[in-house]
Amino acid sequence: MPALSDKAVRHWFITGASGGLGRHLTELALRNGDRVTATVRRPAALEDLRETYGGRLAVEVLDLARPADVGGVVARTLRSGPVDIVVNNAGYAVVGAAEEMTAEQIRDQIEVLLLAPMMITRAFLQPMREQGGGRIIQISSVGGQIGIPTHSSYHAGKWGLEGFTESVSREVRDFGVHLTLVEPGATRTGFASALHYTTETAAYRDNAVGRTRRQLESADESAFTGDPAKLAAAIHATTRHPSPPLRLALGSDTYDAIHAALTERLTALEAQKDLAESVAFAN
Repeated sequence: MPALSDKAVRHWFITGASGGLGRHLTELALRNGDRVTATVRRPAALEDLRETYGGRLAVEVLDLARPADVGGVVARTLRSGPVDIVVNNAGYAVVGAAEEMTAEQIRDQIEVLLLAPMMITRAFLQPMREQGGGRIIQISSVGGQIGIPTHSSYHAGKWGLEGFTESVSREVRDFGVHLTLVEPGATRTGFASALHYTTETAAYRDNAVGRTRRQLESADESAFTGDPAKLAAAIHATTRHPSPPLRLALGSDTYDAIHAALTERLTALEAQKDLAESVAFAN
């Protein structure tokens, strides 16, 4: 059978499609003649695309803070036909010191960034395996490779998604199912609306947490270099590649930050070589 990526019309499943990168991917797939099942919290957000593309766009309401709802949405989607490409895109960030975060904020952050993508990925693995292949795109972040003050729960979700995806990619590659982690940097996607701030406490007001909070509060998105349309095009191109990369770093800021972080970690590891070897049983 021909590779799934060569099908004339492919079926995409995209979460968080109402705005930002998710909407750009949805529009790009539709413009290229594909079908899309888009999940949103407000169905009216894609009404203009439904008017333009008709039956090639299906809209499902899904709140990723309710992972238990994933199964029903996926089942309805698969009844309309096989899914070739899944994009786990939806997300937001809780900003503040770890000590300031409530248990509910932490739980919701992990449910949206990690648990829901895990559930969605698992739900599509069997049908993709049985149909002979498929693509799963995980929208991670430069924050999946580095850590900054104020983003501890966000990093927990993104670093967890990276580990989960790397493991699963090795489990299913023999079935023609490929997973890719996309790691964007600062992108003009309305990021400020996706920041949920903790209640600030005096202890953290004047340290690294407070300084980072102030920078985020005053950030001018027009200075961000990432073009979401170009990101969407780069992601779309990987779905046609027979051997897509496991990780796709998009943005010069992403490349520089990840390169610096990996270099620092490698230097620290190499400095521990003798200590690492010293704990072995003596011959």
